[in-house]
Amino acid sequence: MTTYIPNDIQKDLDAARLKRLKSSSKLRVETPDGYFRVLRMWENGFSVASEDAPHLRGFVDLYEGPSQLFQCLIVAADEEAGEMRYEFKRMTAVATSAARDFAAEGEVPAGLIDQTELPA
Repeated sequence: MTTYIPNDIQKDLDAARLKRLKSSSKLRVETPDGYFRVLRMWENGFSVASEDAPHLRGFVDLYEGPSQLFQCLIVAADEEAGEMRYEFKRMTAVATSAARDFAAEGEVPAGLIDQTELPA
C-alpha cells in the first residue's frame, strides 16, 4: 500500500500546519528590514514562513515577546513545506545586567536601616 496525497490536499495540510505554528509561537526575529514570526526553533537554527521572509543572512536579533534573547549570525539553509530554515553560525545570549569591572567581595547587604526610623 502506498501513501499518496494529491498536491492540492498536501498544500491545504501545509497551510493549516503553518497557520497553527504562527498562532502558537511567541518568538520573532528582527532585522533592519522588519520582523518575522519564528515558527520553530531548535538547537542550531529556526524556521520562518517562506512567504513572509526573504532569504535572510547576517546579524539578526531573536525576541520572545518584548524581551531580547539572542543576537545571532545566520545563513539561509533550505526551504521545505512552506518553511524557510536558517542555521546559526553564532548565537550570543543577551545579558540582562551590565558587566562588572570589579570583583564582588563577600556578602553585600540588601539595604541600610536609618537610625532615625527605629522605634525607641
